[in-house]
Amino acid sequence: MIPFKTIIASAVSIVLLTACASQATQQPESTLKEAFGEKFLIGAAVSQRQINGHDSAALALVAKHFNSIVAENCMKSAIIHPEEDRYNFAPGDSLVAFGEQHGMAVIGHCLIWHSQLSHWFCKDKEGRPVTPEVLKQRMKEHITTVVSHYKGRIKGWDVVNEAILEDGSYRNTPFYEILGEEFIPLAFQYAHEADPDVELYYNDYGMNVAGRRDGVVKLVKQLQERGLRIDAVGMQGHMGMDYPELQEFEESIQAFSSTGVKVMITEWDMSALPTVSFTANVSDTVGFRKAMNPYPEALPDSVSQVWNGRMKDFFRLFLKHADVITRVTAWGVTDADSWKNDFPMRGRKEYPLFFDRDYQMKPFLKELMNE
Repeated sequence: MIPFKTIIASAVSIVLLTACASQATQQPESTLKEAFGEKFLIGAAVSQRQINGHDSAALALVAKHFNSIVAENCMKSAIIHPEEDRYNFAPGDSLVAFGEQHGMAVIGHCLIWHSQLSHWFCKDKEGRPVTPEVLKQRMKEHITTVVSHYKGRIKGWDVVNEAILEDGSYRNTPFYEILGEEFIPLAFQYAHEADPDVELYYNDYGMNVAGRRDGVVKLVKQLQERGLRIDAVGMQGHMGMDYPELQEFEESIQAFSSTGVKVMITEWDMSALPTVSFTANVSDTVGFRKAMNPYPEALPDSVSQVWNGRMKDFFRLFLKHADVITRVTAWGVTDADSWKNDFPMRGRKEYPLFFDRDYQMKPFLKELMNE
């Protein structure tokens, strides 16, 4: 017969073990901002659809895991300033209010960009390019009005977006055609005058490319020599399984930080699909669609493992350079809301973000959080 004391002791042990297991189960999981918030801001681009409550699960993830948000589209000129005499602040206001409600750093994106540009911005009533004087006036009025509207509520602005080509020369946009190189210093000047305390950034993609890297370094130094404020360079992180090389990306981080500005990883996503050449034989419709959309149902485990490993390598790189990197921002919340879906063909299914279509965190982040 088992002694009564032994039975009691065993029962107590079981109760204690059960309680501990229950406590562990009920313990809230760590969040991204808790895990990495002391290293840099961890952010996400948020869509107006989400802010309007049409994807409450994604919005809950944003509130839980991120301490920074950026406007995906609602602050671009075509939306916020659709007509010369009319501004549309309502969408941006709701995004900023959400960020404030959750104690987040809100990033404004973007003041001057040739794409998603208001149709009237660089043209007169006859559709001809405006004079330099008119464009300067329009730039100043637009930047001053938008920046002043959010003064004290926005941490920083992408002042100019995607103005430098891969060879380091200037992109031939309407702004460059009319004002030449001067449009960038003017934009930074107008933004600083509108809010002397807000941070100002230059943002571009393909920043691992040596020519663009050198061109942006040259631009930063020119702004600094003129006494203009520039706080950081935004390195858009639109990546693939075969680009960029980790070393190239690191060299750019070091090159930009060597000028004295900070670095931000912006618009980060990584395509899980093979890179397809647009010079392929599109007459083979079936073959082309299969090549462009190889995983229409789900991402194979073998591909997922490679993707997660590559994302982990880049995140570790960002942690390594946390002394100069102040923000890492994913361009979207879940795979379902990535701009890469349906591009460049309808029905294309992508898997590029931190959370999957079931709102579950990807393995590479869980692994990093447990290291």
